[in-house]
Amino acid sequence: MGSRGRPPEPAEPAEGGGRAQRRRLARKQRRRRRTRRVGELPLLVAVALCIALLLKTFLVQAFFIPSGSMEQTIRIGDRVLVDKLTPWFGSKVERGDVVVFKDPGGWLKGEAARPAPDPAGVKQIKQTLTFIGLLPSADEQDLIKRVIGIGGDTVACCDNRGRVTVNGRPLDEPYVSPGNSPSDIPFEVRVPAGRLFVMGDHRANSADSRYHLDEAFEGTIDEKGVVGQAVVIAWPFGHWRRLEQPATFLDVPDPARAGRRPRPGRRRRGTAFA
Repeated sequence: MGSRGRPPEPAEPAEGGGRAQRRRLARKQRRRRRTRRVGELPLLVAVALCIALLLKTFLVQAFFIPSGSMEQTIRIGDRVLVDKLTPWFGSKVERGDVVVFKDPGGWLKGEAARPAPDPAGVKQIKQTLTFIGLLPSADEQDLIKRVIGIGGDTVACCDNRGRVTVNGRPLDEPYVSPGNSPSDIPFEVRVPAGRLFVMGDHRANSADSRYHLDEAFEGTIDEKGVVGQAVVIAWPFGHWRRLEQPATFLDVPDPARAGRRPRPGRRRRGTAFA
């Protein structure tokens, strides 16, 4: 057959046209990736907020310290991290633990110095960050104190050397604020089952269990009101430290060893967290 019967050869694309087409395709892909990332952003934000809220609710929460009742251990303006997870695994409140608990009623009066109100806009942002646990709240109706006695203990002050005793054993309390006596208020309290006797480390500036001895349960707090155990001073960095159980509490005998009959059902080491 002659050349007239052959099909026409496909035209070769120009080199410059091929590069332009590749650049157009690359731009389209970049636009698709940007669009996909923008569409995923709300989902990522929602997931991050859910994780933060879960952390605050079940694991750890930051608390703002508005008063000096725990000085010098914890100072005004410090932020502490409170462990809310281990109670779910049967952890118990121990003597010497620093705990955050709900106001039993009237304890906050005259103790917490509230910060000045924030301007419009800033307040709403802070409320959002506080709700998800990224910022400690300065408005929580909570207190922070050290546990001195647990259910079944007898806490008293003072012995012939002016020391607080638990089940007859005197406490060595290096955490008490310098210049403070262990207690200027004499007392002797048998802690009911399921309750805690608490005191601030700044004994001269702490409206703790000693100031509520004439109320029901002799100033002890219900363990169900405990939010969690303060474990770390997280801010400012210059105050960073772990809050551990002082060694003096390890030598405290339980009521049975102190010559008292333990209450039915009481466990040997502490009472369960709420």
